[in-house]
Amino acid sequence: MSTDEDFLKVAIGLARDHMEAGHGGPFGAVVVHEGRVIAEGWNQVTSRNDPTAHAEMVALREAAARLNRFSLAGCTLYTSCEPCPMCLAAAYWARIDGLVYAATRADAAAIGFDDDMLYRELALPVSERRLPMRLLLHEEALDVFTAWRDKPDKVPY
Repeated sequence: MSTDEDFLKVAIGLARDHMEAGHGGPFGAVVVHEGRVIAEGWNQVTSRNDPTAHAEMVALREAAARLNRFSLAGCTLYTSCEPCPMCLAAAYWARIDGLVYAATRADAAAIGFDDDMLYRELALPVSERRLPMRLLLHEEALDVFTAWRDKPDKVPY
C-alpha cells in the first residue's frame, strides 16, 4: 500500500464496515506516517455518545498517542469525506502535512450531514451566529494569557 488511492480505500472501508456494524455515521479516516497507516478512525458519535468522536478526530488522537507527540508534522490524513470545520481545524492544529478526501461536504449534505451550515456560520460575525455568545471577564482571562506569554518553561504549540 503506497498510493493516495490505497490509503483512501482503507478509510472508505473503515467507514463502510463500522457504519454497517452500527458504530456511527458513514465516515472513516487513517493517518499515514512514513508510508504506513499508524492510526485509524471511524465515526463513533452515537456509539460513544461523544459529539467530537468523528473519524478524523479519533484517527488524529490515536496518531498523536502512537507517535507520543502533539505535532503530526510528517503525517497525512486520509478521510472518506471532506472534513467538517471541527475536524479541519484539528488537522491544522495537528500540523499535518496534507489531507486527502473522497466525498465532498455537498455529498454529505445530500444524505443529511449539513457541515456546510457550520462553514457558513463560522464566516458570520459572532453577533450574527445562531449560537448565542457573550464576552465576559476579558481582563481576567488576559491576565492568564500574559502569564502564559511570560512563562519561561512553557511548551509552545
